[in-house]
Amino acid sequence: MANFPALKTGVVAQYPSDRTRRFSTQVFRFLDGGEQRFAGFGAPLKRWLIRLELLDETELGSIEDFFVEQGGRAGTFTFTDPWDGTVHANCSFESDTMTADYRGRGDGAASVIVKENH
Repeated sequence: MANFPALKTGVVAQYPSDRTRRFSTQVFRFLDGGEQRFAGFGAPLKRWLIRLELLDETELGSIEDFFVEQGGRAGTFTFTDPWDGTVHANCSFESDTMTADYRGRGDGAASVIVKENH
């Protein structure tokens, strides 16, 4: 399985990036007003908004190439959580588009959303 590319510094995200958790609960309501709840999946799923700035052409190119190789959200890959170093083996991109901006030599930027799959 492919790994999300790291920058030359060894990191996969820069500050400020965001991490959120998603829960799934199914609620069944009965005619008498009672409810019964079930977890949709065992653990919360994580989602990361990865913002990268001041990338050189090689770094930005490797992230764009990786996105294309994965086919946008069609592919799956391994992603290392930048906050705690946990390796998540089943992740994908949330969208079929990514933001990449070549501003000048050694000054590129990218933004992409990675999500954990169940």
